[in-house]
Amino acid sequence: MNEEIDFIIDAAKEQMQHAIEHLVKELRSIRAGKATPSMLSTIMVDYYGSQTPLSQVANVNTPDARTISVQPWEKNMLQEIEKAIMIANIGFNPMNNGESIMINVPPLTEERRKDLVKQAKAEAEHAKVGVRNARKEANNDLKKLDISEDLKKNTETDIQALTDSYVQQVDQKLVLKEKEIMTV
Repeated sequence: MNEEIDFIIDAAKEQMQHAIEHLVKELRSIRAGKATPSMLSTIMVDYYGSQTPLSQVANVNTPDARTISVQPWEKNMLQEIEKAIMIANIGFNPMNNGESIMINVPPLTEERRKDLVKQAKAEAEHAKVGVRNARKEANNDLKKLDISEDLKKNTETDIQALTDSYVQQVDQKLVLKEKEIMTV
């Protein structure tokens, strides 16, 4: 019987961990002042008819704190990459010099910083919802088990403690991201 309980708790832990990993990935794509290749990590390029991540069709790097350089593996991909960056609508104006695409990352205005903090808070809330959904699922699975009420209550308490620790991780990641965004 304890194997079933362990399985339920492990499954909940795994789902909660996925919520944290997704949050980290989303927060990484929210730019906070200086240029990083991860700012373009969500961009998909039309590569001969299939949507392909930018990092698989080009080398993306940052020659300095305000510039992102995109060097395609194939020269004929320049227009497609430029188009994909424009379509992504992430506030960048790519410049194609015939060899590569250069993106100047403008400094953030106070208003834009506040918008990015709101965006980060929304992502954190999505992560918390994911964690809570994992808790709900675990509790529902627990109710289906034929075990004593005391054991159910103790396990629910364990699941709640797990939930609280993951929600706390979400809050910590949000605080760090807010600080990063608001630092001029």
